[in-house]
Amino acid sequence: MDFTNLIEGLAGFTVDGLTKGSIYALVALGYTLVYGVLRLINFAHSEVFMVGAWTVLGVYTAVGAHSGVGVWLAIGITLLAGLVAALVSAGTALVVERVAYRPLRNKNAPPLIVLITAIGCSLVLVEIFGHALRVFFGAPFGRSAVNIPTVVPTREVFTIGNFNMSNIDLIVILAAVGMMVALDLFVNKSRLGRGVRAVAQDPDTASLMGVNKNNVIMLVFIIGGVAAGLAALLHTMKYDFAKFDMGFLIGIKAFTAAVLGGIGNLRGALVGGLLLGVCEVYSSALISSNWEDVTAFVILVVVLMFRPTGILGESLGKARA
Repeated sequence: MDFTNLIEGLAGFTVDGLTKGSIYALVALGYTLVYGVLRLINFAHSEVFMVGAWTVLGVYTAVGAHSGVGVWLAIGITLLAGLVAALVSAGTALVVERVAYRPLRNKNAPPLIVLITAIGCSLVLVEIFGHALRVFFGAPFGRSAVNIPTVVPTREVFTIGNFNMSNIDLIVILAAVGMMVALDLFVNKSRLGRGVRAVAQDPDTASLMGVNKNNVIMLVFIIGGVAAGLAALLHTMKYDFAKFDMGFLIGIKAFTAAVLGGIGNLRGALVGGLLLGVCEVYSSALISSNWEDVTAFVILVVVLMFRPTGILGESLGKARA
């Protein structure tokens, strides 16, 4: 174990971990929102993220974006890509809910059937992109990773000793935390948010009180899709690639973050994502990058042994107004 390497680069490793964890946290929002309302693990959510990443690439390709564009043009293109990715991801999540999950809810299908359907939706979306991209667009699209143009170039924001923070790291962290704060305020302070909490706490009583359960469910899928689309934009800014199965591992990590923080708890998604990202980067520096995935699940098991409900552990329906 290389403790010297970890200590010397602690600040840089921490920022890298927070950046990675911020992406996990945004994707984890979709898992925790849907679980908080439906008690359903939406395993297709990882592919909603994947769709967002390909949408970003599609927007960049459509407008002819490249690394040499001016600052204001780069900002405009990035905002446009984020907006379109959020809309397409939200639409994808909504289609999955309407086509796959709602018919099962209407028939009171057992939870196991819904879980299998979620896994099936995930595989369908993966294979659609794996095959259709090559058929319609040819190589290099399809089952290979495709590079995404670096529209916003990486620059150092400030330097302290051996520690450098880039503009991309700062954007990713601030964007993730900002969206988490906005969503937390929405759920806890707004009228629609009260409806979400009411359905999460007791859907039958909420319906009797005039809350439209189906509209609330659609809303949480849309919000989760928007978060996944924005997470996809931030991921492409940091790691600049897209692949048909890129959502699988990130989805597993995001789900782990949601459980770690307390599945069904919005703030828990943020805490779990940031903690998971930091611990992964620390383990990579301390041992090897090959141990990142192992570390993530070891941390989950250890935390759940002592805190079965996760770090925060409060459900969405019990969030205070």
